[in-house]
Amino acid sequence: MTDATATEPCNQPTVERPKGSTAVLVLSDGTVFWGYGIGKEATVVGEICFNTSMTGYQEIITDPSYAGQIITFTFPHIGNVGTNTNDHECENSFARGIIIRADVTSPSNYRATKHFSEWLTAVNLTGISGIDTRSLTRRIRINGAINGAIAYSGNGDFNLRSLHRKANDCPSLAGMDLASKVSCDDTFIWSTGLWNFGNSASIDGFMPPPPSLHHIVAIDYGTKYNILRNLRNLGAEVTVVPAFTSAETILALNPDGIFLSNGPGDPAATGSFAVPIIKELLRSGKPIFGICLGHQMLALALGAKTEKMKNGHRGGNHPVKHVVSEKIEITSQNHGFVVSENTLPKSTKITHRSLFDGSIEGFEIEERGVFSVQYHPEASPGPTESDYLFRAFLELIQKMKKMDHA
Repeated sequence: MTDATATEPCNQPTVERPKGSTAVLVLSDGTVFWGYGIGKEATVVGEICFNTSMTGYQEIITDPSYAGQIITFTFPHIGNVGTNTNDHECENSFARGIIIRADVTSPSNYRATKHFSEWLTAVNLTGISGIDTRSLTRRIRINGAINGAIAYSGNGDFNLRSLHRKANDCPSLAGMDLASKVSCDDTFIWSTGLWNFGNSASIDGFMPPPPSLHHIVAIDYGTKYNILRNLRNLGAEVTVVPAFTSAETILALNPDGIFLSNGPGDPAATGSFAVPIIKELLRSGKPIFGICLGHQMLALALGAKTEKMKNGHRGGNHPVKHVVSEKIEITSQNHGFVVSENTLPKSTKITHRSLFDGSIEGFEIEERGVFSVQYHPEASPGPTESDYLFRAFLELIQKMKKMDHA
């Protein structure tokens, strides 16, 4: 394989391309990258972002928070361990497409059950390989998020002008509610425990969860399965409800704690229907824990505002400082919006900060039993050093239950 070339602009009648290329990436600024198609033959359009994780591509692709986006992987060897049936974070992929550097090789991992390119086709995802991902990532870092169109066709016939128009016409994620599109349709009970390698008591690698002593209701804005596994591992029955579920319905389930999940899109847009619900839940006095979009939604319900970031935080290597202890956590992140610090009410206490840009990564209102983080303590993919936050939620639930029974 040779490096695919980037040329501009695409409004020229012809653009030189590598021999044998079967796919093309056209950016909204007119730049053209030629490459080789993987997955499903199709044309897809979306906002291009980049993820710096070295592992967990299957978990990343099936994270509902990537709805509406094309994922660029900065790690060059994507697909080399194949795919399996246990690493999904959702049954479907809501990402628009993927961009990778190297050809997909045959899987080399004992857990693999399907070739990566075959799996992409099975989940209806289109991708392009052979791209200079370093150049593309640098472009996003300097200029901010950009829209693009990927076209994959075995016959190699592409209309670059049309693809350029599609990329230009693609709406921004700013102002877009996507959580309602990825949320579950019906309420259900989550029952699976955490993954555990090589344990004889495990079921397909998943440990039997502990007995249910508490009840957590999780509002699904696009939740990841591994978050639900961590909540179930607290010794809690976990009831997952759709994003539009009313506060009255949620409180009628008699939860000991309420969880606000991760999810895609502009939190301000999702907030149009979700914030009134969360405000009612706050008045109930129940412990509340939010992650990612849930963190942003909680901030909006408290009167704060959110804003779109230049290029977002996505990867498994983001350093976050715990303000009180001054310990540094290496975290997994995936977000393109952030809470505007000067809009947070004085009653909130900032608990975590990004060491990349100083942005808010967590806050709490201790006396109200409310806290949230921007990053992903469930670590799917890793690291796992922030999973103490789930235990903190359990301790908060136990404390509030004791107070209720005192």
